[in-house]
Amino acid sequence: MALLLTDAPVSYPYFEPFRISRGAASVANTVLVILSRDGIVGRGEADGVGYAGETVETMRAEIAQVRAAAEAGELTRQSLQTLLPTGGARNALDCAFWDLEAKQQGISAARLAGFEALRPLKTTITIGIDTPARMAAKAAAFGPGALIKIKLGDRGDLERVEAIRAAAPTAGLIVDANQAWQFADLADLAPRLADLGVTLIEQPVPAKDDEALRGYRGPVPLCADEACDDRSSLPGLAGKYEFINIKLDKSGGLTEGLALARAARAAGFKLMVGCMSGTSLAMAPAFLVGQLCEVVDLDAPLFLQQDVPDGMRYEGNLLHPYSERLWG
Repeated sequence: MALLLTDAPVSYPYFEPFRISRGAASVANTVLVILSRDGIVGRGEADGVGYAGETVETMRAEIAQVRAAAEAGELTRQSLQTLLPTGGARNALDCAFWDLEAKQQGISAARLAGFEALRPLKTTITIGIDTPARMAAKAAAFGPGALIKIKLGDRGDLERVEAIRAAAPTAGLIVDANQAWQFADLADLAPRLADLGVTLIEQPVPAKDDEALRGYRGPVPLCADEACDDRSSLPGLAGKYEFINIKLDKSGGLTEGLALARAARAAGFKLMVGCMSGTSLAMAPAFLVGQLCEVVDLDAPLFLQQDVPDGMRYEGNLLHPYSERLWG
């Protein structure tokens, strides 16, 4: 039976430019996928893996490769896993399939994924790279006991964290260098960051150079982000990282994201779920992965001037379960 597949580019301006070590962005450029069959509609959204060269154009070109299979009724969530590589295009399609299948079966996507009930999650709120004073002001505005993720990536990093700690003395802190450090930077900064109460360091060195981390035993646990895409990444991460960061754009969707979470847990890793940019439509599937994780970083809609209807509900760091009017 034919499956109608449509896709469209959609842009969402930020409140202000957001900077990480690789550069700054002022808009989230996403791809919206809609699958429909017999009047039932499933939706998925992807921002793509920008550092891997993905753009809206490349994602839509990949989606076009499976359009004929969809029209012939031959495209399924299962076949999708081998028809397209990991990345944003497969993620948007995969999440749309989850939404569609849940509606077709008359159950929630959570139940389809094996969850009896969804609990609220405590998500980090991210502060992009800026001057120490501006970053500290943002941290202070979050209020007592916030959980803050700090983007780092240049020689002012320690001063930034010191300023944030002074402004938010009770906040939980994790930092993300987005591959900007060398091993010597990590060795120098980690003890100082530990003294400031930092509890996790994401992707300190380039993924291509992370063999230097093998056997490293620093005072702050390390989390693989750019070094971890899907289950095939796991063997190379052992002995380097304690955590992995699962992002559905990297894994190619919720199907692989859940499989990666369970395989990583079995292999002894601790889990973080993260996100690229995007609306609540992209956060909802990741919320399911978050049920399995120690650390949650699903704050992207907070940076957008406008979210999608029925968006995720945030109360400070508390992220409530999504509405099934949104997805799933």
